[in-house]
Amino acid sequence: MTIAFDNSYARLPHAMFARVQPTEVPAPHVLAWNQPLADDLKIDLQDTDKARYFSGNALPDGADPIAQVYAGHQFGNWNPRLGDGRAILLGEVLDRSGARHDIQLKGAGRTPYSRGGDGRAWLGPVLREYVVSEAMNALGVPTTRALAAVGTGAPVLREQGPLPGAVLTRVATSHIRVGTFQYFASVGDTDSLRALLEHTSARHYPTANSPKDFLAHVVRAQAELVAKWLSLGFIHGVMNTDNAHVGGLTIDYGPCAFMDAFHPMQVYSSIDHTGRYAYGNQPNIAAWNCAQLATALLPLEADRDAAVATFTEVVHGFGPIFEAAYDRIFLRKIGITTPQDGDMDLLNDLMKQMALAEADFTNTFRNLAQAPFPDWQAEWAARIAKEPDPEAVMQAINPAIIPRNHRIEQMIDAAVAGDMAPFERLHTALANPFAQRDDDLTAPPRPEEVVQATFCGT
Repeated sequence: MTIAFDNSYARLPHAMFARVQPTEVPAPHVLAWNQPLADDLKIDLQDTDKARYFSGNALPDGADPIAQVYAGHQFGNWNPRLGDGRAILLGEVLDRSGARHDIQLKGAGRTPYSRGGDGRAWLGPVLREYVVSEAMNALGVPTTRALAAVGTGAPVLREQGPLPGAVLTRVATSHIRVGTFQYFASVGDTDSLRALLEHTSARHYPTANSPKDFLAHVVRAQAELVAKWLSLGFIHGVMNTDNAHVGGLTIDYGPCAFMDAFHPMQVYSSIDHTGRYAYGNQPNIAAWNCAQLATALLPLEADRDAAVATFTEVVHGFGPIFEAAYDRIFLRKIGITTPQDGDMDLLNDLMKQMALAEADFTNTFRNLAQAPFPDWQAEWAARIAKEPDPEAVMQAINPAIIPRNHRIEQMIDAAVAGDMAPFERLHTALANPFAQRDDDLTAPPRPEEVVQATFCGT
C-alpha cells in the first residue's frame, strides 16, 4: 500500500462528520512536495499519483473522506454551526514513531458545511500556508504541516477576479478544535460530546482521565503555544474558537503575519477591525478560548456547580503558566538562562525602547549587540557577563530569518505569474531559520514594500 490509512475519527458517531467526496479538477499538477514529511508518514507515491490523490481526483486505497462539523465564536460572536467548508479529511496514518496524523485536503470542493462557499482555494493562501506552517515547524512551534500543494488548472473567483486554483494537503495530529466541543455541547448531544472527549484524550493527552484533567492539558498547551508565538513576533490574526486546536497546534493560517517593526498592539488582519487579535492581546484571547472549552465540557459533569468552580480554577491557571513560559523564552532571547531579580525589568525596558524606535523585532533580537540602545546595552552586557555562553543561547532561539510579509506577497505574485522560483528560494531558506545568513531575505521591507494588511484565504 502507498498510504497505510487507519481512520479512527471516521469510526466515531456519524453526528461528528459528513462523508463527502472531493470534487474533481481539470488539470492537477504538483507545485510543491514535502518529501521528508512524506518519508516520516511512510507515503511512497509516483508523481502522477501525487497529483491525482492530492487534488482530489482519485482516492488512495483505504481513504474514508469526511468533513468535520464544529461551531465557534468568531470575533466573539457565536456561530452555532461551522465545519469544514472547504476541507476534506482523507484519513489518518501512523508515522514511523507510531504517532497518528490526519491527512486533509484544503480546497477540494464543497461540503455540507460550505455555507454558500465554493469549497475551493486559490494559489496565494495555499502557498502562504505551505511556507508559513513549514517555517513554524522549523522554528520549533507546534503546528500543522504541509505535505503538498497541487495546482488544479481551474480558476477560482474571488473579489480580485479569477485566480489560479490550488489544493493544500495539510497534516496534523488531529483537526479537533475548541469549536468541535462547543458544537456538541450547544446541540445537547452529550453522548457525542463524551465520545469526542474520550477520543481526543486518547489521541493528545493519554494521561487525562477526566474533563478537568483534559482541560488542564489544553490550558497548558495553549499558554505555552502563545508564549512561543509572541517570542517570534507572530500574530495569528483570527483566534476564533474554531481555530483553537485542543492539542496546542497552530492551525488555520489565514490573515497571519510576522511583525516587522515592533508594536505591542500590532494588527495585520484585514477583518480584525477592533484589534481583538492584536499581537499583545493573544494571551488573553487564548485564555478566553480555554474558558469556552470549559463551558462546553460542563454537560459531562454530574455536579455542574462544583464543576464550574473547578474548571474556573483550571482556566485561571492559564496566566501563571503563560507568564512562566514567556519569561523563560524571552529571557533566553537576551541570553539569560539563570534568572535573577531585575531580569524582567531589563527585558521590559528593551521592549519599551524597541516600541519607541519601531525597531525590527526579529533583527533586533538576533543582533542585540548592534541594537541602537547604548544605555540599555551597557546594563545588558554587564548582566550577561555572568551567564554561561549567552551568545550560543541567543543564536539558538532568535531566528535570522522569518517569513516576512512582503516576501510572502512577492512569492505569491511570482507564482500567479507562473514563476515558482521565489517560493523555492524562500521555503528553502526558512528550513534553517537559525543559521547565520546575510542576504535580502533577512532585511526588513523598504517603505514601499511594507504590507499593511493580510487577508483570509476565503
